[in-house]
Amino acid sequence: MKIIDAHIHFSEIEAFHDTARTLASIDYTTDGLLAEFAASNVVAAVGMGVTETVAGAFPDKKAANPMLLDLNDRIPHNVFTCVGINPETLHEPGQIEALEQSLSDPRVVGFKLYAGYYHYHVGDPIYDPVYELARRYQLPVVIHGGLTYADQGLLQYSHPLAMEETFVKHRDITFMLCHLGDPWVLDASAMLEKNPNLYADLSGWIVGDGAKVQRLMGEQTYVDHFKRAIVFSEKYDRLLFGTDWPLVPLDAWIGFIKHLIPEPHWEDVFYNNALTVFPRLRKWMEQQGSLGQHS
Repeated sequence: MKIIDAHIHFSEIEAFHDTARTLASIDYTTDGLLAEFAASNVVAAVGMGVTETVAGAFPDKKAANPMLLDLNDRIPHNVFTCVGINPETLHEPGQIEALEQSLSDPRVVGFKLYAGYYHYHVGDPIYDPVYELARRYQLPVVIHGGLTYADQGLLQYSHPLAMEETFVKHRDITFMLCHLGDPWVLDASAMLEKNPNLYADLSGWIVGDGAKVQRLMGEQTYVDHFKRAIVFSEKYDRLLFGTDWPLVPLDAWIGFIKHLIPEPHWEDVFYNNALTVFPRLRKWMEQQGSLGQHS
């Protein structure tokens, strides 16, 4: 089965390097990512753009828009970008123009809002230019949901229920809520039930190596936390596989998500739904002649 990872990172962020080295036992390099792709039959991935101007500064209030993938200049050909948005600098001269210019790159497949990391509700007017560009270019808006990886974050901005008015207001835009809003996964599942323009990725719940993933897979209370939400709405056509790499190894996380998702829905969750959320990714797959070839 071919897999699309709908949520990875590939940016020069100090916390990613530290986590990969000390917790996840991952080679956070181009070669390391390609090796994991090959071992797990991952044919494409979507990287969430984020940058910091000083090591350890994320969420960096000084970062320019758009925030991109900048781990190195060897970005794999099958890694695409959701350009990250820094609301603190978005309305400085030239920022919105630079953001729109980045959309001319066919490898840019969407926008990423870091709700909670930056202290703005997603319905704040500061984001209106992003929604206008999303509408005009027919690109999805991906939004961080739930617990933040930085302790400077404020959870009132990343709670899924704080976002629903935006999902309703912009019915002509496709949204993807990251991490199923964990720990508020049941709330997020309820929003999937009633908001047809909302999708969610299943990434970022565990930070650690394969042994930690295996241990937590055996903790039934932990597993049920997610299973209850997934079964509540049964929106298997709007859930996307993602890892949040380099926070966890690809192969271990694939096993965890397979443990949660009934096998008849694997091809949707691991592959098809990403092509629906990211039309430019679908176009690339069509050009590669690989659509429909899942073996």
